[in-house]
Amino acid sequence: MRSVQVQVVQHLKPGGIETMALDFLRRANLGQEVHIVSLEGQADEACAAWPRLEPFMDKLHFLNKQPGLSFQTLFKLKSLLYQLGATAVQTHHVGPLLYGGLAARLAGIRRVVHTEHDAWHLQDARRRMLQSFLISLVRPILVADSHLVADELAKVLPKKKYIVISNGVDCDLFSPGDMKPARRKLDLPSNVPIIGCAGRMEPVKAQAHLLKAHALMSQTVHLALAGTGSLEQELKNLVQILGTEKRVHFLGRIDDMPTFYKALNVFCLPSKMEGMPLSPLEAQASGVVCVATDVGGMREAVCPKTGIIITDESPCSLATGLRQALANVGSGDPRAYPLAHANLETVINAYQKLLLAEKYND
Repeated sequence: MRSVQVQVVQHLKPGGIETMALDFLRRANLGQEVHIVSLEGQADEACAAWPRLEPFMDKLHFLNKQPGLSFQTLFKLKSLLYQLGATAVQTHHVGPLLYGGLAARLAGIRRVVHTEHDAWHLQDARRRMLQSFLISLVRPILVADSHLVADELAKVLPKKKYIVISNGVDCDLFSPGDMKPARRKLDLPSNVPIIGCAGRMEPVKAQAHLLKAHALMSQTVHLALAGTGSLEQELKNLVQILGTEKRVHFLGRIDDMPTFYKALNVFCLPSKMEGMPLSPLEAQASGVVCVATDVGGMREAVCPKTGIIITDESPCSLATGLRQALANVGSGDPRAYPLAHANLETVINAYQKLLLAEKYND
């Protein structure tokens, strides 16, 4: 029987969960059909914000859900699953579990997989109750994208079985390459060490912390920031205050991330909260050493031999870690870690065993 798998996400804005769903669509095997349903947003807006979606628009479906509980969205999704002939549904986070999980059950779909990508939302009592209720009602196969998330889920729902499938990256797409042409393409200086950071410019990503750490480093070290967000102008103002404007480069939205990583000596993720982030894995697959804060599943995403985890929140400690990383560039192979532990092909195969399983724990 033909396999029609539907990935349900909250939105299709650039991010780790959305990239994962898109990778499943992009790497679908012969005889498999993969669709992505975005609860929020519209096709034209999503494509304008993320051009990478354009080649796959015939497999993307936008329900344009508005804030608040929406029974219309639930039944619209149920009808869409019927229309697509869906044989399996995978949901990501609690909103998609609510709508995607219930719609799948109403449509008579037996194979439902739910993936949790972070644990911090479970600290809220109401969210824990909702999560527990939905899992009991939908009865999905539960997957955590890191051991940390699995441990947190086990505290909330100790009687449930959890499978850990770590996030993966395309190690063919993200691979080492020539630094000089990458820097020319991004208009970055060719003869200085460059630290890079990629992410939404929002408080949780803590780019301001990185800017302050960078200001404590040698004036020969440059910083390249990829991404946009509500704090972009505030971060640019901070650079002026710190006096580092000549060696900080705001690159805006980058669609060609493989080129971005090739331009770097070190990658840094200074986030205040994370699940199991993809960007350190992408950077390491590109041969770039990583420095990251000790939050979420970061220890599972960063190579313990070549990477550095910062446990102290001070800019001084982050600057020390970055100096150490720059000094150690070339002393190890960061790419070996994602090849062994986070290869996209291995991740997809693990999920396919669940989505195609004949036996199912109803």
